[in-house]
Amino acid sequence: MIDEVDRIVEAWRRERPDLDVAPLSVLSRVTRLARHLDLARRNAFARHQLEVWEFDVLSALRRAGEPYQLSPGTLVAQTLVTSGTMTNRIDRLAERGLVERRPAPGDRRGVLVHLTGEGRARVDAAMEDLLRVEHELLAGLADDDRRRLADLLRVLVAPFEA
Repeated sequence: MIDEVDRIVEAWRRERPDLDVAPLSVLSRVTRLARHLDLARRNAFARHQLEVWEFDVLSALRRAGEPYQLSPGTLVAQTLVTSGTMTNRIDRLAERGLVERRPAPGDRRGVLVHLTGEGRARVDAAMEDLLRVEHELLAGLADDDRRRLADLLRVLVAPFEA
């Protein structure tokens, strides 16, 4: 089976035989897969009236478990955005009734961001839809191949997350 990446790699080998273009065989496919996954995720979230960033914040709160609340600082760390960006995101989610700010116990200035019932219902439905789509995307791989691919990708991603 030959794909577009194979054609690109072969063209570069022909045009620049002095270069080792082997990384393109892997990373160009990762890039293409990321584009397809991004589109699939955007579509899954849109069916639940959510943007990708909204899902990121709501899912962080949902994963926290009962009572589904985190400090803004923890949300910043989990979603890799600035505190100013997170403040804006919390404001927008609160306006939509998906989260609410609550005073932090024992800290007069502290705030916790709490997932509302509507926010929980929305993120749960979006997660179910996302997993359905992602299972479809991986349907061509056997379980052992999925585990092996996950292990290999973990090795590639680890240096960026250290």
